[in-house]
Amino acid sequence: MYEALRNELIEYSKTIGIDEVGFASVEPFQDLKTRLKEQQELGYASGFEKGTIEERTTPSLLMSEAKSIIAIALSYPTRMKNKLPNKKGERRGMFARASWGIDYHIVLRDRLEKLADFLSEKIPSFQYKIMVDTGELSDRAVAERAGIGFSGKNTMIIHPELGSYIYLGEMITNIPFTPSQPLNVTCGDCTKCLDACPTGALVEPGRLNAQQCLAFQTQTKGFLDDEYRDKLGNYVYGFETCQVVCPYNKGVDFHHNEEFEPDPELVTPKLTDLLQVSNRQFKERFGMMAGSWRGKMPIQRNAIIGLAHYKEESSVGLLIELMTTDPRPVIRGTAAWAIGKIGTDEGFHAISTALQEESDKEVIEEMKKGLSFQKLEKEQEG
Repeated sequence: MYEALRNELIEYSKTIGIDEVGFASVEPFQDLKTRLKEQQELGYASGFEKGTIEERTTPSLLMSEAKSIIAIALSYPTRMKNKLPNKKGERRGMFARASWGIDYHIVLRDRLEKLADFLSEKIPSFQYKIMVDTGELSDRAVAERAGIGFSGKNTMIIHPELGSYIYLGEMITNIPFTPSQPLNVTCGDCTKCLDACPTGALVEPGRLNAQQCLAFQTQTKGFLDDEYRDKLGNYVYGFETCQVVCPYNKGVDFHHNEEFEPDPELVTPKLTDLLQVSNRQFKERFGMMAGSWRGKMPIQRNAIIGLAHYKEESSVGLLIELMTTDPRPVIRGTAAWAIGKIGTDEGFHAISTALQEESDKEVIEEMKKGLSFQKLEKEQEG
């Protein structure tokens, strides 16, 4: 009975935009438990994780009647139509591909709810618990056990055909489905992701120091450490070099779900426009994107860093305004640093003047960093 239902579910999943479905046992994830403890001891955890280590590795603690886990994967696009020009005077930022389209949490939960409705019609006593990224279980550990893909050296789950550009979600159920077979595939000798990681966050194959990962850093709310600023480029949310260089992602670009299609104006917004949106405007424009979850301030901070990356002189006036009038110290200070990085006489003069009025210690430090670029400039000229 359950084997027939399993096959029916797989066929149904294809009709609602699910690229891959697999089944996993609810046995505790012992290897993951050991690894999570190591991550905590080493200080590599991001701090965004939900639940205790026991809850994150023991499905039965999350649902007492747990008998199996259904894992799903949905692919997302890597290329956009009508790409907008990123040119001097109109520099644009970049949301990583995982934030294109409608927030994947919403889309995957919708697909999992559809699977739950399908099973509820077949099994009146059906029970389930859905999780997408923000739940206790590790989506990647579940997906690996369910045969969705293998765990790459970049810590991503890699599907042999879809690559790592996939969203993952799962549903604990009280139906004893037969588990899928994990894939017998590896990265082999390839180390392209480790070699390309700009911060060394991939400390070894399959181990990430989340604290050093630029994708994590774009979501922090304080000042971005100096060591990350020059490496961020024009990303305002997320970072994906470890995926871009992966051979399994070469040529991968799937457009299976309309919800994930990117709006070029939203995923590559003008950096100066980002700095002038109100909270209401930000929610109206970006609220349905996964990259909006931390609010506008981290994204605006990153946009300022992006302008510094391009040395965009046309933005100096706006940056001076932010440095002198914005109530948020992180924005004032980052603007001062960026003004110095861009390096105009007008900018250096504005920093010197604003420094006399500033009282926040961290902002003052950033202003001094901004002015240090002037000294460096003179030394190079000499």
